[in-house]
Amino acid sequence: MNDVVTGVLETARRAPGGVAVIDGRGATLTYGELRRRVLAVAGAMTGLRPGDGVLFAARPGPDAVALALGAVAAGGMLVLADPGLAPDVAAARLATAVPAWVVADSVAYTLSGPLRALARHRGLSLPHLRDPAPGRPVRHLYAGPWLPGVPRDAIPLRAVYRASSPHPAPLEGAGPFEDPGPPGRDGPAARPDQPAVVAFTSGTTGRPRGVVHTRGSLAEGSASFGSAVPLAPGDVVHTDQLMLGLPALMAGATWSLPGARPFARELAERGATHAFCVPVRLDRILREDDRLPGTLRCLLLGTAPSPPAVLRRARAAAPRAQIWSVYAMTEALPIAIVSAEEKLACREGDLLGAPLPGVAARIAADGELYISGPQLARGYLGEPPLREVATGDLARLDEQGRLILLGRKKDMILRNGVNIYPGLYEPALAALPGVAEAAIVGVADPETGDEEVVLAVRPDEGFDAAALRRALPDRVDAGALPDRVEVLPDFPRAGRTDKLDRARLRAAVARHTGGGR
Repeated sequence: MNDVVTGVLETARRAPGGVAVIDGRGATLTYGELRRRVLAVAGAMTGLRPGDGVLFAARPGPDAVALALGAVAAGGMLVLADPGLAPDVAAARLATAVPAWVVADSVAYTLSGPLRALARHRGLSLPHLRDPAPGRPVRHLYAGPWLPGVPRDAIPLRAVYRASSPHPAPLEGAGPFEDPGPPGRDGPAARPDQPAVVAFTSGTTGRPRGVVHTRGSLAEGSASFGSAVPLAPGDVVHTDQLMLGLPALMAGATWSLPGARPFARELAERGATHAFCVPVRLDRILREDDRLPGTLRCLLLGTAPSPPAVLRRARAAAPRAQIWSVYAMTEALPIAIVSAEEKLACREGDLLGAPLPGVAARIAADGELYISGPQLARGYLGEPPLREVATGDLARLDEQGRLILLGRKKDMILRNGVNIYPGLYEPALAALPGVAEAAIVGVADPETGDEEVVLAVRPDEGFDAAALRRALPDRVDAGALPDRVEVLPDFPRAGRTDKLDRARLRAAVARHTGGGR
């Protein structure tokens, strides 16, 4: 199967009574109902050409899964609305991926419109959903009750679902409803090469880079993951990660979405057999509750390195479960998976494991790892297709053909599983009044491997630490806000060009405490 939407719908057609999704509150959705809803959404979202942008701002849950798959089935490319983006960054992204539709919760419209100032005060910053592309026509589909900020001509999701029932009611705001037809019909013809989702990574506010995955590349990634971690009907996969949720649905397993309850308690209540967690978060969880339920057969760690201390703690908490560490990047989902036992036994670098089936790994002359294969994203939005991707990591292949990570080539910082790129924010911070120079560095915790994000500032006349703090949310995404600010009289330099020496700066802020703010 080389199309993710068709794969999920075919699974649903074969086993309509199985539980497809458990939401954050524990409510369930069957595969048969998921299929009906996906086809209903696809039928309602008329006028989409393959690859047209669909700005997506729906909270994780059954409706979000149906909306996402339905929008892609209709030909759309999901553009995720990140509520933590600084306004300039969000605007630049939408300029590169202009949406034809907006699919969102009604509360998201309110928070991006009438309550925008209140939302910003609480750290939420959504693009203006009502009019995300000024001057261009955009259609709207919303979940939940109508709230202020929702356009009057927007299509309510409840009406879409109602119209797909055996006796459909008229669907306001849309053209004639297209009946999804008999059980054998799975919507519009599958196009494995159709762009399905764009995920933005690094770049400047003027030129963001969007990684475009197709329906085919997502399916290939799901199949590659399933070859290493088999899934079957009856399994319960607890995760908020698409990389695990899609394979679960394609295999007929249950995708359990995290809610507000403690991690271990939710796993126990839902009978989870598989779970995913970011290593540093798992470390915090297990310091408070050092046992995980006996139903757990597989615990996956990813989005950040898995330090030995965390792996050992995980093994003690779930002695009957297999602990896996997943290596992946936005452009290639996934790349390699390795067991905790293998990882702990490796003494020469960070063992990532053998490349998964279909994944090709190449080590360049400078030691940087390059990846290619059918799971590779089609490319970056507006750029030529990718044949391989540079990971930014330095690695080698051992005698068993396994990848061993030797270090990072990029200046990327990892905190709580989030990639933070200093160059995205430093120019805007250096332009603030009273700031002569600004640099963001990460200081690693030796036990967890997680990094503290430190903003180092060289002050100029009129520097005001309090004013700098107040300005940060307008210049830095919520997920990249610094943990602390250090004011230094000068920055360390290197080379004939006096280039900033980040390694020495990192060491300086790690031991500097007197200037912290």
